This record gives sequence, C-alpha cells and structure tokens, in this order.
Amino acid sequence: MRVEEHWWNGDTSRRGRRDVYIRTDGQRWDVQVRIGGESGRSKVQECPGRTSAVILAGAWRGNHPAWREVTD
Repeated sequence: MRVEEHWWNGDTSRRGRRDVYIRTDGQRWDVQVRIGGESGRSKVQECPGRTSAVILAGAWRGNHPAWREVTD
C-alpha cells in the first residue's frame, strides 16, 4: 500500500501525536489512523473507493485547525 495523503495534528509529543493516512494499492483503498507516532497504535479501515476514503479521513480529523497535510 502506498500513501496517497497524510495529515498530522501538529502535536510533537509521543502521547499527543495523531496521524491519518489515505492509502491504496491501485485497487483497494483504506484509511489508517495512528496514535502515538511511528511506534504507536494504529487502526485501518478499508474503503470501497477514494471518495469514501477522503470522507472517512476527514471525519477522523474533524474540524480542528491544527491538522496539517504532510508532503514528502
């Protein structure tokens, strides 16, 4: 799975950091939510397509203004 989009909540602490990823392999789509940075816990929700993945990722982020998109 490759990451199509990635956001984080701007919190640099291990306990406070949250990441949301939209991922695809070209056929399947999912949204991964990670709590606690790279070594933290994560949850993956499969989605039927890109549109539903974008909606789900938006729901995980909510309306908090601290969220920012990560570009590599």
